[in-house]
Amino acid sequence: MMESSPSRWLKGTLVSAVAAAFCYWLWVSLDEWAGETDSDGTFSGLFESLFAGIMGVVSMPVLLWAGMRVLQERGNHLLVMLGAIAWFFVGSHVVEDDVSTTGTVVFLTLFTAFGTLLSGVEAPSR
Repeated sequence: MMESSPSRWLKGTLVSAVAAAFCYWLWVSLDEWAGETDSDGTFSGLFESLFAGIMGVVSMPVLLWAGMRVLQERGNHLLVMLGAIAWFFVGSHVVEDDVSTTGTVVFLTLFTAFGTLLSGVEAPSR
């Protein structure tokens, strides 16, 4: 069911934007940390890179859910699930494919717009 409350849309926009910015920062920071390994072994930095990717992806649904709950919104199942899936593609593209600053801002803005649309859909309460 679509929620027509402007405050729910505004909350979804705020939470999506903050979550996207934080997850991007986290992923980039951890990716830089992973690149600083000095070992010359075949699998050097593999664990660190894997950790960076997992944390960059897994933190998004947690932040979307927690942010909406802090703002007292329930029924955010679609936002959390589809937002996590979208972030897997958007986040991995902007972090791993060396996207320009302008491109990164555009992708994070598009993710925020997608999150705003998804936040308007509230799961029915039991």
